[in-house]
Parts: sequence; C-alpha cells; structure tokens
Amino acid sequence: MASSVSLKKNYRCHQSLQQFYTGGPYAVSSDGSFIVCACDDTIKIVDSSNASIKSTIEGDSEPVTALCLSPVSNNSFLFSASHSRQIRIWDLSSLKCIRSWKGHEGPIMGMACHGSGGLLATAGADRKVLVWDVDGGFCTHYFKGHKGVVTCIMFHRDPNRLLLFSGSDDTTIRIWDLRTKKCVTTLEKHQSAVTSLDFSEDGQTLISAGRDKVVNLWNLSDFSCKVTVPTYEALEAVCAIGSESTLAKCLASLIQKRLKEKDGSPSIQFITVGERGIVRIWNSKGAVCLFEQKSSDVVVSLDKDEVKRGFISAMMLPSDQGLICVTADQQFLLYTPVEDSEGSLKLILSKRLIGYNEEIADMKFLGEEEQFLAVSTSVEHVRVYDLTSMSCAYVLAGHTDIVLCLDTCVLGTGRTLVVTGSKDNSVRVWDAESKCCIGVGIGHMGAVGAIAFSRKHQNFFVSGSSDRTLKVWSLDGLPDGAEDVPNLKAKAVVAAHDKDINSLAVAPNDSLVCSGSQDRTACIWRLPDLVSVVVLRGHKRGIWSVEFSPVDQCVITASGDKTIKIWAISDGSCLKTFEGHTSSVIRASFVTRGTQFVSCGADGLVKLWTVNTNECIATYDQHDDKIWALAIGKKTEMLATGGSDAVINLWHDSTSADKEEAFRKEEEGVLRGQDLENAVMDADYIRAIQLAFELRRPHKLFELFGEIYRKGSADVQIEKALRCLNKEEFAQLLEYVREWNTKPKLCHVAQFVLFKIFSILSPTDIAEIRGIGELLEGLIPYSQRHFSRIDRLQRSTFLLDYTLTGMSVIEPETNVRDAREKDMEYSRNDEEQARYKVEGQEHEKLEEKASLKRRKSRKSRDVAYKKLRGLTDRGDSSIPSPA
Repeated sequence: MASSVSLKKNYRCHQSLQQFYTGGPYAVSSDGSFIVCACDDTIKIVDSSNASIKSTIEGDSEPVTALCLSPVSNNSFLFSASHSRQIRIWDLSSLKCIRSWKGHEGPIMGMACHGSGGLLATAGADRKVLVWDVDGGFCTHYFKGHKGVVTCIMFHRDPNRLLLFSGSDDTTIRIWDLRTKKCVTTLEKHQSAVTSLDFSEDGQTLISAGRDKVVNLWNLSDFSCKVTVPTYEALEAVCAIGSESTLAKCLASLIQKRLKEKDGSPSIQFITVGERGIVRIWNSKGAVCLFEQKSSDVVVSLDKDEVKRGFISAMMLPSDQGLICVTADQQFLLYTPVEDSEGSLKLILSKRLIGYNEEIADMKFLGEEEQFLAVSTSVEHVRVYDLTSMSCAYVLAGHTDIVLCLDTCVLGTGRTLVVTGSKDNSVRVWDAESKCCIGVGIGHMGAVGAIAFSRKHQNFFVSGSSDRTLKVWSLDGLPDGAEDVPNLKAKAVVAAHDKDINSLAVAPNDSLVCSGSQDRTACIWRLPDLVSVVVLRGHKRGIWSVEFSPVDQCVITASGDKTIKIWAISDGSCLKTFEGHTSSVIRASFVTRGTQFVSCGADGLVKLWTVNTNECIATYDQHDDKIWALAIGKKTEMLATGGSDAVINLWHDSTSADKEEAFRKEEEGVLRGQDLENAVMDADYIRAIQLAFELRRPHKLFELFGEIYRKGSADVQIEKALRCLNKEEFAQLLEYVREWNTKPKLCHVAQFVLFKIFSILSPTDIAEIRGIGELLEGLIPYSQRHFSRIDRLQRSTFLLDYTLTGMSVIEPETNVRDAREKDMEYSRNDEEQARYKVEGQEHEKLEEKASLKRRKSRKSRDVAYKKLRGLTDRGDSSIPSPA
C-alpha cells in the first residue's frame, strides 16, 4: 500500500487567523483598506479584506487606551496613548516612533486630530482636555472644566472653525474656542454619561448620544437643543448619514412613506447602536425611527449576572463603503445597505471579523468543497469561517454554555449538517444552509465532551459525556426547518468508562465505535447496540484522541503520557508506539490513506509521521501554547490547527511544490555554474566573482582571488568586482575571509582580499556592515599571529645571510654589511655588558658568603667563651671557705 501512495514530506502554514483586537480603541483608514486595533499592549494593523495582520507595533507593556490616524498624507501617521500616559506618534511606513511625550495626569481616554493634521486633542481621565502641536510636541491649549472623565472628543467638521467639542460622564458637553482658548458654552441636557458625538453634513448641528437613552440635536448657531429623540436603550455611538451616500438614497422612499407632512425643512438622518445590539436609523424631523433590524447579529451570552453584550462603537466607513459596528466580544461587523424589490431597506452583513477567538476547543471542515471551517471556542456558539476571506460567515447560536466538541457531515442529498456537544449537557444538530438548529438531544447528566457522526450512512451520531456514558442518537425524520426544534431520540446507551470520555470515532463502515477516556483505556463497541468488543490497555495517562484507520483494521490513540499507539482491532494488541512529543499528545489523525498521520499536543508542536518506519519526518512550531484542535480535510487533506493561543493555522501539503522548487533551483544552479566556468575560462573575473557570490561557493571564490593574487595584474578587475558588492555581500565576504585567515596556507589570499576591501571602503562604510565587530574580533588575532610569524621568518634570514657571506658565497651589499656589522657590534656590547653583570653578581655572592662565614666563626667563638666562663663560675663556688 505504501509503495502505491505518494507520501507527504512537508506541510506549509499558508494562512493564519490570529487575535488582533482585545477591545478598546480602534481607527479605520481613510480608504477603509486597513483597521488599526488595540491588542493588549500592542497595536495591530489589520487588512480589512481578509483579517490578516499586516504589521504589529510593539507598545510599552501597558494597555493601549486611545488611537487616532492623521487625516493627511494618506494616514501615514498614527497617534497612540496607553495607561502609561505616554503619547506617541508612529510613522506607519517604517513602524518607528518619531516622537513621544507625557501630558495628562491620568489615562488618556480619547484622541482627535484636526483636519489640517497639525493639532492633536486628547481627553483624559484627569478631567482635562489638552491640545498639542504635532510637529513640536508641545501643549498649545489647556482646557479645564469638566467634573468627570472626558469620554469623547472631536474637532469641528470644518477645519476653518477652530472649535473643539468634548463630552464627559458628568453629563455635559463643552465647546472650546481654540482662538480665545476659552470655553464657549456648556450643553446640559443629558442625564447620564455622553458617549458619542457627531455633526450633520452642513456642520450646523451637533448630534450627541448618551447612556440616558436619548439623542440630542444641538443648533451650533445659538447652542440651543433643537430636538431630543428618545431611543429606549443605552447608546454607545451615533453616526450622521450623508445625503449622497447609498444609505441615504435607500432611505429616501422610507422618509416619504413615514413623513406625510412636507414642510420643506431639511431633516437629519442618523444611526444609533447600543446595548441591544441592533442598528436603528432615525429621522430628526418627528423623532421617527425609519429602520430597525429585526434581529441582532450580536450573539448575546446568557451570563449569570445578566450583563447585556451589544455594540460598543460604530462609524460610517469612508468612500460610501457602508457601516462598521464593533461588539463587546471583539467582533467587527461590516454592513452594506441594500434596497429590495419592495423599496424597503436592508442591512446586509457583508463581513464579520473576529478580533479574539479565546481558547479554541475543536474545529472541523464544513461543506463538500471544504471552503468553511466550523470552530468552537470558549463561548456558547459555533463560529463558521469562510476560508477565502478568513471572515466569520455566520454563527450557530443556541447552546446555553460553552461548546466543547463538534463534528460535520455531508448527506447523500448534499445537505450539510453540524452536530455540537456542550457544557450544558445537551447535543444539537444544525443545518449549515439554513443556519438553524433542527434537533436537540437531552439526556446526558454531564458535559458532552466528545461527539462523532456516522461515516457511511449518516443516519446517526454518537456522543460521550463526563457522566461516563455513550449514547447513540438517531437522525431519522429530521425536519428541513421548523420553529419548534424537535427532540432527538437515543437508540442505545451504555456506561462505558470509569472517568470522563474525551474522544469518539466511528469506523468507516459504521460497524464500530471507539471511545477514549481519562481512565487510560480505549474501548471498541459494536454498533448500533454498543456491545463491548475489546478494551485497549497500555497507556499510562488519559487518552485524548482516538481514530480508525481508513484502510486497515487498527485504531490510533493519543495520550497524556506523550505517546501515540496503534492497536489491532482483532485482539487489542499494541502494534506500534510512537514517541517524540515532549508533553501530552492531544490529537492524532491519519492522512495519506492511513500510511501517515499527523499529531499535535500540549507542547505546541505539529508532527508528521510515517507509520511503516516509525519516523517523524517533519515538526512544525507555529503555536505558542497547547494545540487542542486538529481538523483534516477529506478531499484536500488540508490541515487546520488551533489551541490555547487563540490562533488558527491552515496548512497545505507542499511536497510536490517543494520538489518542483528543488528541481528548479538545481536546474538554475547547473546553468549558473556553467556560466561561472565560462567566466573563469574567459578571465572575466568581475562576472565570475558575482556568480560565485550568488551561488554561495566560497571555495570557488577563493580560487578566483588566488588566481588574481598570483597574476598580480588583475587589481583593476578585483576592485571593480568588489565595488559592485552591497553591504550584505561585503559582510558575507568578510565571513569567508575570516575562515580563510585561520589557515596558514590560505592566509596570504585572505590578507590580499582584506587589503582590497579596506582600500575600497571608507571607515564609515565599514562601521555600517552588519556584525563588523564580531568579524574583526575573528580577523585581528589570526592576522597578528601571521605577521608575527613572518617577522620571525624575516629575522631568521639574517643568520643565513651572515653564514653565506662568511663562506664568501654571496657578496654582501655595503649598506647591508654596515648594518649587520653594527648589529654584531651591538650584540657584542650587549654580551660584554651581560658578562660584566654576571661577574659582578658572582663577586657579590662571594662577598656575601665570606661575610656569612665570618659571622658564623665569630658567633661560635662567643659561644665557646660563654661556656668556658660558666664552668669557671661553677668551679669557684664549689671551693669551701676556711673555717
């Protein structure tokens, strides 16, 4: 079997969906091509067409609190602020910070750039509003007056009217005149925090929204409140609609229908979004709601604290591209207005960009062409991604707790189904086309952690739970779509394991099902009655994944003991054991018709194995944390991996592409090698050196330099060849020279090349070469050693000359003879001085010895005299005195 199947040798990660938005500030470019998002302490620049991250700006390790793009120079500058209170200006072309300063005493909550691009206004939690000169970085205006946190700030739409508007959670709006540096007026009509400001198209009306559930329209001529529109929801954003936009044209017929009286006075249309998660369009005349979404595209979670999760921001996209709304769970929803046949307005959700996926629990490819990917994360719904645009196509919502597992299948009729298991102890079946739930299975007493569809007949699925039971559910009689979701019936139930069930797999012929559990065993059951066939024992930790081979009578299991095992179904014996992961193996799936398999684990690695040879032929490290999910396409065998780092990577088989690339490179190398030989034959050293560099052939390069060095007449050519090199190539050449310089046989050519390099390049150019310090550290010691060796060799030739001269073999030159006579005279003088010095030292030693002997003899005489004197004294004392 293996000989008839072309084995895979390599996979490439060709697309990746990473987290790019964790909530907070964002900014959209003037053409809508990219979005600048705050992602914790970094700033991500995201392509709005496919949610790919174009570039990342590293912050100062503090969460980003405000962002703003310069309206001039094609948004080439970005302003940012973080909790560190540091204001920074970034050049988006080089991603470098060109200026930074501190200004506020608290976090900066908002930013606005003047239409001229020369002024930047910042709103702070310290209740202050400051205006800065962008070029100089100094404060031009210091406004104080708010009694609460300044929540929003905006310059007037007309750049000639130097007015600044700020809203605060003290319920007031203040208008500041930049010419007089004073507060013009304070607008007090709101009863709660002001969250958003906007202007009418003519700039004569200010629109404000707040959490007091009203929108106020202010006349900027006399600063009076024209209209108050009750919206009955806490608002987070308000957007005025331009008269020339597509949205305004679609609203024209609605305005005529709703407003019967035609007084001819102009009206203002605006959009509001808030806690309900729906988009509504209002008309200022009569405070009429012209449009309201029938259902929210925001999936509201059923939290215990009943906190509503709706929209937190919205803005009209430039160039009439529609509306963008941001949700509390880090999603960007892009709406396009469409007028249907009946003349009514519809907001089509054209794109849903997921900024943050949280921890990815499971994923499967969806559809016949596998153009979609169903993903379950740490939320109550399933997100289905379109792989062409990497945007979320739709959401399957219905579970009341986290979705832990899922599986997909395509029926013979072409209908695509999705089955999910959740922490709410239920299973649900979904129709991918209608995007609605068509069946609910209730009966488990614990979280459903494993689920698997029938592989052949697609008329049942099996679920496994933390209640340690397996259930077989029938899919017969599922409706195409019904308002009342029917309950599914369980065909069989069995208490399967002693601990939680982690994984399930159904055999290709639907005759068996295998279950893997935390009790370190895998069990094979006969369907549909769930009769035990064999128990697979041998793992030392819990089993995370099981799967049947598509061609052989065997099962593969992955375990927390860092091993993967293949078992025979007939007797439950272990056929092979694979070791290589450094942590728990969480997923393992067959590819290449069962001759290979892919595994991933808690070490963040993806490995490709060959079954016959027990060999791991490739390892990929593209994740920063555990990999919980692995999906393999049945047709394309494309891989998808996701895990705790909230990253989804898509992998394609690149074996054939790598072969073609290797063959192309080899062919190109042969042709260029022939060109190199031809250049050497023609003595075209400039061309030969360039080709040797391009082909990375240091030995051939040394031969070329050696030939030029021996000829001695090709200095011009070598200088021309070296002048054609760039700094990277000079760095590479110096690395070659450093290696050549370590060998005495090659050092002459190395020093020759080094001399030419230093002759051509100026000290400034040399200092700019990458890694020049390390290169010089390797060149200098060996160069010093070579020069010392040459110097010793030169000095040793003097003896040879002297010997030959003494033998009258050669006639010494006069100057040389005089010099050598002087050297010999100096050496004789040195010898005499050395001899005199030695004799003096010997004389001093002799004198010291003589004095030492004299001191010893004198000392011995003194000792003898004392002894004698003592004896005399004792003799006198022994003579008795006369009586």
